[in-house]
This record gives sequence, structure tokens and C-alpha cells, in this order.
Amino acid sequence: MTQAAPKPKVIVFDVNETLLDLDTMRSSIGKTLNGNEDLTALWFSTMLHHSLVTTVTGDYQDFGKIGVAALMMVAQNEGIKITQEQAVTAIKTPLLSLPAHPDVKPALSALKTLGYKVVSLTNSSNAGVKTQFANAGLTEYFDERMSIEDIKVYKPDLRAYEWALKKLGVKPEEALMVAAHGWDIAGAKAAGMQTAFIARPGKALYPLAPKPDYLVKDLNELVAILK
Repeated sequence: MTQAAPKPKVIVFDVNETLLDLDTMRSSIGKTLNGNEDLTALWFSTMLHHSLVTTVTGDYQDFGKIGVAALMMVAQNEGIKITQEQAVTAIKTPLLSLPAHPDVKPALSALKTLGYKVVSLTNSSNAGVKTQFANAGLTEYFDERMSIEDIKVYKPDLRAYEWALKKLGVKPEEALMVAAHGWDIAGAKAAGMQTAFIARPGKALYPLAPKPDYLVKDLNELVAILK
């Protein structure tokens, strides 16, 4: 924890890596990339990078399609030949079947018991996050699911957070954005939201952005603060 902040009216969760464990995709990505499981992180960062390209250029593409394109780019850069069909097989089904991190369900249950409104805001499609939550057993914990697909502007563009806040009917300072990505924390903070960074393994804050209101190792630690 870095500093105290007013109790939020609504808690907004990022999904991929914050709630869902992307590490399980290492085997499918690695199998497609000649056993190079360590390229999974590069694939995900390439996908995020090009989601911003679509936002800046105004050429919206579905997050899953960007994921497939990103894998083909990584393969090409590594001198590995794969087909689009192989890329789709490696990504789509595994991405929709990610398990929740061990701390997620107990923490979400506790937040609901404490009376917090719990929602999600993701770069995944509406259909995608619905399937992800169903497969991970998270549907019951959320009051609302929000996808940037509705406005076709990817996080961390400020418009994504502003749209979500308007949809929720709350002021920026009344909402807490919870994420395991420094870029998501930076975007939400710039939009005026409270922020909580979950320090999942391998994740770091962006040093040039304002610090989050909360810096915790997992969601259980955040729950203890919000009690």
C-alpha cells in the first residue's frame, strides 16, 4: 500500500492477467513457436501494442484477431513459419479458457460481502469476456461486465475509462481501477480514478506515471485494505 484513499463506490477490474492466469497459454504458444514458451510474454505485449495502433489509426479490430496477428508477427521475427490457422488454434480456445488466479474468487467473494459494486473493464470482446468468466467460474461475482468493443477504443486511451465511468454513473474519484498492468494503471490514474496495482509475477509499474493509490502483492491484500 502506498497511501490511503477514500473508499470507492465501485471497483473496476481489468481481466487478463489481473484476474485470469495467462501463464497457462505458455504451452499452446510454445508448441506453435517450436517450443519457445518464453515468447508468450512477447506475444502478449505485441498484441497490446497493436491494439493501440488500431486505436490511434481508427481502424478497430477485435482483440482476438489482433492476438492472432501478433503471434504471426512474433513467429516471423523469430524465423518460424506458421499458418493463420495454427495461430488461431494456439490462441482462441486457450485464451477463452484461462483459469482465475488462486486469490481471485476468495477476494471477489469478500468484496461482495462487504457491499462493493464489482465490475470489469476489458479490452476483450463482450462475447469473449462472457465466455472467459463462465469458464473461470467468475460470472456470479460481477454486477456488470464492460468491454471497449462498445466504443472501439482500447485501454489505456482515456476515452475508455471516461466511457466506463459515464456508464457506471460515478465520478472518477469514486471508482477504483484494479489492474496488474502499469499501462492500465497509468491510463486510469490520468482519467482521475483511484488505482490499485496488483504486483503479479513479472509485472511492473510504468516509472514515469503517477504512483497508484494502492500497491499490493495480491487481491487478498487489497481486500484487507478496503475493509
